Amino acid sequence: PSWEIPIDSEFEQVIEACAASERRGQTGTWISADMMAAYADLHRDDLAHSVETWINGVLVGGLYCVALGQSLFGESMFSRSANASKIALAALVGFCRYHGVVQIDCQQNTPHLAQLGATEISRAVFLQQVAIGLPRPAPAWKFESQLWDELLPQKATQT
Repeated sequence: PSWEIPIDSEFEQVIEACAASERRGQTGTWISADMMAAYADLHRDDLAHSVETWINGVLVGGLYCVALGQSLFGESMFSRSANASKIALAALVGFCRYHGVVQIDCQQNTPHLAQLGATEISRAVFLQQVAIGLPRPAPAWKFESQLWDELLPQKATQT
């Protein structure tokens, strides 16, 4: 009951937290004030979304992405509590599976994302998947608890 996984409840807080996150081996961030403003415009146009992890009313992790139809492009994620960004990503995966989104483009092949199941694909396959997703209608960006069923194994029914 102390956890919540909303979508788009505090988009600008998420992008600011991503910009402020320290990254091992990196100095600074590519998420400049101009980039934040551009993503905020995309969010207002329902093309950029955040998935957030809240504990006891405090934003502890999350991610944001750009969605064009059912083509999804992950931009950045942050965590202020152990595994908080992983929970947001798992929620996004459940959301995508439920709505038939073909792929989540995570853009960078990092050990963190590989640990969560990310794999590299060829440019040709990437473009093919984007072409499939673009003309499809965008899903309603709302997280509901039944989306976890896309990730968690179903219990065997007893007769």
